[in-house]
Amino acid sequence: MNIIFLAIVMIAFLVAAMRQFAWSGDGQSPMELLGAGMIKAAEGSVTLALGLIGVMALFLGLMKVAEAGGLLTIVARLLRPLMVRLFPEVPADHPAMGAMIMNFSANVLGLGNAATPFGIRAMQELDRLNPYKGTATNAMALFLAINTSSITLLPTGVIAIRAAAGSTDPAGILPTTLFATICSTTVAIVMAKLLQRYWSANPADLQITPEKTEAETVSVPLPESDAPAGEGYPAWVSALALGIILAMVPVTILHGRTIAPWIIPGLMVLLLGFGAIKRVKIYEVFVEGAKDGFQVAVRIIPYLVAILVAVAMFRASGALEMLITPLGAITNLVGLPPEALPMALLRPLSGSGAYGIMASIINDPAIGPDSYTGYLVSTLQGSTETTFYVLAVYFGAVNIRRLRHTLAAALSADLAGIIAATAICLVLFGALR
Repeated sequence: MNIIFLAIVMIAFLVAAMRQFAWSGDGQSPMELLGAGMIKAAEGSVTLALGLIGVMALFLGLMKVAEAGGLLTIVARLLRPLMVRLFPEVPADHPAMGAMIMNFSANVLGLGNAATPFGIRAMQELDRLNPYKGTATNAMALFLAINTSSITLLPTGVIAIRAAAGSTDPAGILPTTLFATICSTTVAIVMAKLLQRYWSANPADLQITPEKTEAETVSVPLPESDAPAGEGYPAWVSALALGIILAMVPVTILHGRTIAPWIIPGLMVLLLGFGAIKRVKIYEVFVEGAKDGFQVAVRIIPYLVAILVAVAMFRASGALEMLITPLGAITNLVGLPPEALPMALLRPLSGSGAYGIMASIINDPAIGPDSYTGYLVSTLQGSTETTFYVLAVYFGAVNIRRLRHTLAAALSADLAGIIAATAICLVLFGALR
């Protein structure tokens, strides 16, 4: 991100400088426009974060109630029968399986902060089964490929940002996000399974020392808070839940505009009701989660200032127009407008960068959150992951140097997510173009 940030600023400055030397003297000079754009973006980023505080506090408070009531464990038990088939090389009772299930469950519910610790723990446990230290196993590659594209039922963060930007339909991205993540996750699994045949786990050009095999590995149980309860629901229950999720796609596509107004009020009633049934002290737990939301909203202010100022410089200098115009003319033909192209390109590289671009787009009065472009960038943010960040953090936790087919599978999933997001937004919101 350091290189990306510096490159955006330097390119913007150089382009503005060249335009300044060619300036005829009419109106504001390119450098004046550049400086004014920087100041306006810095002020706007803080205003955006302040507007986000209340909405973020609301959603994180609700998710805290759901988590305290055991919703995460319920989702984990639903996933268990599927997981043992996806990862046949990992014993069903191994701690790695429990950590992976909890990681996926947190991602499904939009609990990104909870997903990362589970993911790192899963990688550490998978490394215990790794006979070739420093090289990614098939299970590691599949786990991270799914992680970069995992199905999201509740993209609460993006909904909060859209609400703060004044959207009249902040939850309208639920069907588009669900469709895009189902497609990207399917591609991630298929590509990981196919590509593992062509990447050897023990290349001759690397000196790799076999260590403990699966049979020799000592199983270390997860702490009680990290382990899913029980052995999982019967397979038919998991299959039924998966069928319901898949059935939600056509339902939300056909009746999305009718359902959308009910989602946020219904979500609050359902989650608080779930917590009450589970005898959670819903008020105290909600407030505790809302505190986390306040802290998150305040903590992102420096990131918003940095990226929004850099993006504003890139736009005000004319550099963005020079880059996007030729590419955007091509991508616009397939439903990816020039304004959304930077978002699609930057999302796998930088989460904060893509976040800033999305925020700047949906807060642009000329575009707005409820335009076709606003829905598209919101869907891209909610249905894709920062691939290189995930690989760096998770593989770095266990000192994996040889990624094998992980990156190829993850980038294939990213591409599938972008294509699927564009396609579903064209179907649902194409009339807004």
